[in-house]
Amino acid sequence: MSYQELDHAAYMRKAIAQAQVAPVALFQSLIVDRETGDVLASGANDIVNDHPLVHGETDAIDHCWRAHRNIDWSRLALYTTAEPCPMCQAAIGWAGISLVVYGVSTPFLASLGFHTFDLRAEEVAARNTFSRCEIIGGVLQHECETLFREWVALNRPL
Repeated sequence: MSYQELDHAAYMRKAIAQAQVAPVALFQSLIVDRETGDVLASGANDIVNDHPLVHGETDAIDHCWRAHRNIDWSRLALYTTAEPCPMCQAAIGWAGISLVVYGVSTPFLASLGFHTFDLRAEEVAARNTFSRCEIIGGVLQHECETLFREWVALNRPL
């Protein structure tokens, strides 16, 4: 199965559904094996414990590594409700994941008051000298934007 054959919207819906079940962890990520279409791992940000390194992407990478230590990471795709921050995109590069699909952009998050870096995932990926990563943004963007807007409207801490 190639990346073009993956149903990006279906996997993003799974990530959104996970965020709706655990609204304090709306930054949700899934790692999918593009050869089988199986979801191998998921992850969420750790707002409850305020752990600065546990973002959805890094959590999913850690869960995938623990469960599938010998996997070929280049055949994996990572789906996430929001564009990876520079730390997460670098971790994706170190892991060797070759596709990232996200819902909302970093500028959108910044417009809602979320703390962000002014460095987009595509730029971080482009500067990686040892692995390639394709990035597709805006998948189910409206649904993801609604998720984040509703979270902010409830006056939850950023």
